[in-house]
Amino acid sequence: MYGKGTDDMNTEKIRILVIEDEKPIADILEYDFSKEGYEVKCAYTGAKGIRMAEGFAPHLVLLDWMLPDLSGVDILKLLTEKYRMPVIMLTARGAVDDKVYGLSCGADDYITKPFELREVNMRVQAVLRRFKKAETAREKEEGHTKPIKDAVIHISERTVIQCGEPVDLTPKEFDLLLWLVSHPRFVFTRSRLLDEIWGYDFAGDTRTVDIHIQRLRKKLHAGEAIITVFGVGYKYVPEKD
Repeated sequence: MYGKGTDDMNTEKIRILVIEDEKPIADILEYDFSKEGYEVKCAYTGAKGIRMAEGFAPHLVLLDWMLPDLSGVDILKLLTEKYRMPVIMLTARGAVDDKVYGLSCGADDYITKPFELREVNMRVQAVLRRFKKAETAREKEEGHTKPIKDAVIHISERTVIQCGEPVDLTPKEFDLLLWLVSHPRFVFTRSRLLDEIWGYDFAGDTRTVDIHIQRLRKKLHAGEAIITVFGVGYKYVPEKD
């Protein structure tokens, strides 16, 4: 039973929130994940999904892109800004550009409809494992900071303060920045960064990395310290170098 694969999170029943306006799809997801031992709740509108996220406190959200009242992408941004939880997009929009956009807005994975339940279940397990691993690493770094030019990364709070002001980073932008700064001068290929930040079973392509790097460079005074190694990937070079 592949729903049992999240052994490292077994201290409590894993809660999944499905925000999907097509009731047959939501119902079958609820049935399948409940059968595998998860606690599942469904919301058929975006507004209800937002309300349920606060009270239900899910470990993971399955979020439809096309909802009757709110854009799934807007809900995604709200959830990832307010809560620390992974979100997987469910959508019929299968174009690569749509996937890149959804993932660049903070989604942890992107599954196109129609889908196989087994694939959804396996992707949920993979995202939960990655998230648990990241949370464990964060807890080990609790209270630590990392300085960069004119800024400080506060690891436990997942914030970046630049010249006394907070920098508005998405969760994935923060993760990518922290990874590069934590491995100064090491050259990472785009594929390696996808593996480390988005996971090996990530559904997008390497343009996602490029988009996030571009955004970090625009937002940070230290952006020029993220160096492009042509034909290979990227590295972070501290200012003193």
